[in-house]
Amino acid sequence: MTVSPAVRAACRPRAYVRVQGPDAVDYLNRMLSNDVPEHGSVDALLLTAKARVIAPVLVWRRGADDVLLLTEPELGDVLRTQLARMRFAAKCEVESEEHTSTIVFADDPGGIANRDYGVPASELLDVELEPTVPEAELERLRIEALTPRFGREIDDRVLPAEAGLDERAVSFTKGCYPGQEPIARQHYRGKVNRRLRLLEVEGAPAVSEAPVLHDGKEVGRITSSVPGLALAYVRVSVPDDAALSVGGAAARLH
Repeated sequence: MTVSPAVRAACRPRAYVRVQGPDAVDYLNRMLSNDVPEHGSVDALLLTAKARVIAPVLVWRRGADDVLLLTEPELGDVLRTQLARMRFAAKCEVESEEHTSTIVFADDPGGIANRDYGVPASELLDVELEPTVPEAELERLRIEALTPRFGREIDDRVLPAEAGLDERAVSFTKGCYPGQEPIARQHYRGKVNRRLRLLEVEGAPAVSEAPVLHDGKEVGRITSSVPGLALAYVRVSVPDDAALSVGGAAARLH
């Protein structure tokens, strides 16, 4: 694939797991929160039975019986091990692969569609392209797009709906998968008490896990930040126009 050297590009650390064989698609449809597409890519989750996130994945249908899963660098072995352990009689191989990922910001450069940054972007594998978007700018785009990241916004304290993952990585019409029952029960019958929100924060970047205060009471916690902005889990009862504070600095919901 030929890409203009003038295009805006950034490195994206990843781990890669291949699921390949005659039962690959059927098996993944029974394991992931979203259906494997006929072509292209979707976001999905590998969940515990209690709907806690084991790994967020970008699912790329590479061929009829060939699916590549892209996840965070620290989750590659976890993802491969979990899928291999639960495979039983499914006729497919589950193996790690080695690649590099480059995010290209353009309307249609090909590659794997990436929805993490709030602007048109694709993920290209194994291309030699000089990064022009620094890591700090990439992080700002992620925060502005309200995209949760494993280890920050996603951990064993968080339900997918609290992170907004039910809107982008969960199908409510597919067959059974681990964690489906609590996901569906929450979606159709319940509500969450907190949600991932974007905050404007004055001064220096907010510290991760710093409490968000409203009228002197703790109503949330910071998960990620860049100068002027932060992601935080905030109680849904907090008004959109509330005057908040984080570490003594004024803040408000964006």
